[in-house]
Amino acid sequence: MKTPVNRFKQALQNKQVQYGLWTSLASAYSTEICAGAGFDWLLLDGEHAPNDLQSILMQLQIVAAYPDTHPIVRVPVGHGHAGTTLIKQYLDVGAATILVPMVDTAEQAKALVEAMRYPPHGIRGMGGARASRWGRYPQYAQEANQQVCLLVQAETTTALKNLDAIAAVEGVDGVFIGPADLSASMGHVGNQTHPEVKAAIEDAFRRILKAGKAPGILTPDEDLSRHYLSHGGLFMAVGLDNNLLARHTSALCQRFKNPGAPSAAPAKGGTY
Repeated sequence: MKTPVNRFKQALQNKQVQYGLWTSLASAYSTEICAGAGFDWLLLDGEHAPNDLQSILMQLQIVAAYPDTHPIVRVPVGHGHAGTTLIKQYLDVGAATILVPMVDTAEQAKALVEAMRYPPHGIRGMGGARASRWGRYPQYAQEANQQVCLLVQAETTTALKNLDAIAAVEGVDGVFIGPADLSASMGHVGNQTHPEVKAAIEDAFRRILKAGKAPGILTPDEDLSRHYLSHGGLFMAVGLDNNLLARHTSALCQRFKNPGAPSAAPAKGGTY
């Protein structure tokens, strides 16, 4: 059996837009519903959701039944010994694409690349487990470095200052702009659509593309998603499972309890 090609990574390299959904409910059941929707990728969140290695594994097994949807796993932390260990474990259970929060410097990005790769190009511990299908991909150790995909989050003013250097790091495949944390870092807490924040994100996309890497973002605001898409976004999360459930259950309830009330407005902002 041949080690599978990471089609998400390949699509980014080919500048093909990939639409995704954030899944934060930490449930294999709800993840299966989302996996059947047809998104190019699902983000399994280990940072702001009550997931752990076991629940992520279950969701990876679920998403595997939907080969047109690629699972991306966000680790809770990527720095230091703890981050290196977590990345190794998530790779070993079969997450070929990893998203790492709060990457502020090129040095941090280089350390993450090393954590993702087997020697001699990195420090990932030899193993593979489910990722190698327990040895049934006989060339996994030789081929994994080419198939793993690293996405780093730039979500502070420090990260934006260092963005050119971060994006230039070989082995970084994409840079995700975290609009919520970025807006807070810029002094506009809770206001991701502030003109200064939008301008900073647009400039960040331009710089990431100039470096030959893929820019990405998350927003359930459809107009804003299309706006950033027009600025070159390549991996676009256009909604969140918990946000969809909250909005639509509230709207359904209000239609019956307050039939004369206006319908709920589409989501605006409110993301990571």
